[in-house]
Amino acid sequence: MNKKDSQSPTNTETKLSRRTFLGAAAATATGAATLGFPAVAKAAAPISLRFQSTWPSKDIFHEYAVDFANKVNAMSGKELRIEVLPAGAVVKPFDLLDAVSKGTLDGGHGVIAYWYGKNSAVALWGSGPAFGMDPNMVLAWHYYGGGKELLEEIYKSMNMDVVSMLYGPMPTQPFGWFKKPVTSAEQMKGLKFRTVGLAVDMYKDLGAAVNPLPGGEIVPAMDRGLLDAAEFNNASSDNLLGFPDVAKVCMLQSFHQCSEQFEILFNKKKYNSLSAEHKAIIKYALEASSADMSWKAIDRYSQDYIDMSTKKGVKFYKTPDAILRKQLQAWDKIMAAKSAENPAFKRVLDSMRTFAARAARWQNDTNVDYKMAYNHFFAKKRG
Repeated sequence: MNKKDSQSPTNTETKLSRRTFLGAAAATATGAATLGFPAVAKAAAPISLRFQSTWPSKDIFHEYAVDFANKVNAMSGKELRIEVLPAGAVVKPFDLLDAVSKGTLDGGHGVIAYWYGKNSAVALWGSGPAFGMDPNMVLAWHYYGGGKELLEEIYKSMNMDVVSMLYGPMPTQPFGWFKKPVTSAEQMKGLKFRTVGLAVDMYKDLGAAVNPLPGGEIVPAMDRGLLDAAEFNNASSDNLLGFPDVAKVCMLQSFHQCSEQFEILFNKKKYNSLSAEHKAIIKYALEASSADMSWKAIDRYSQDYIDMSTKKGVKFYKTPDAILRKQLQAWDKIMAAKSAENPAFKRVLDSMRTFAARAARWQNDTNVDYKMAYNHFFAKKRG
């Protein structure tokens, strides 16, 4: 045997070596499978959540609900899918809270004022002057001043198995739509009027006969004479709902709902079953939606405001200060009466008052008068 032959493996040895390697590799793969570690993991099926809003499909409010869902869906990489149905698709608007609590729906989009009939305290998140806080400040109180914890206590006392998330500060809502301008509080006496939440008590104190109808029923009721006047929310929604078709006077500025926001509801069991990552996505999608909603509202509401005044014959008037003061006086009576009959109402009110005392003072002392700048640039052109 020469030196080369002594250092080279035979064909038989080569075949045995390959056979031994392949056998070992097969054994390793079999062992991994036995231990539950497959080479390729199957992708988990997406989690689907069925939501319903309390708004008609064409309303900008329903659009806000869909915007939130789209953000969650995009951020989750299709692992989490929220489908938003319009009002009435599964339940009536005022039945949304119960439907989410029972699991008939996985979640929903609405406003807290709609649950006023279950506990008057919840309406404090949307109705009334909020001690001079604007809607963004009310959200600040909610998340940093104790409001969130108080709301959780209230829902628990109501046996509502839900997770509530507030967002989307709404601009001040009009005093209402009327057949002719309202120049004094006395003109409200006997009017068949639509509003919701604690605003019901405020308008009643002004002498109106109030009917808290859902948004989609307001204009048909005015058209049939079942209502003399009404308020809903904003220029875009009011325009779409058809208010200019049944009334040509809109009174702007009011304390009845000047600090409202939206509510996203989840069924608690469904929400708790989600992963920490999915819960984080929902949280940050909510915060992003709050900012996006504010920007979209400024753009769309201003367009519809001009459209109604220039193309649909609507006359906009500022609500007289005398009526606004009457609203505040009515609110004093409402706070006293509701606090006496509902301990939860008083706890929420006291918490909100404490936060507002410093936060509203800071904002009032800090903010410049934007109207001064607007008038400087545009008042002469408008005149």
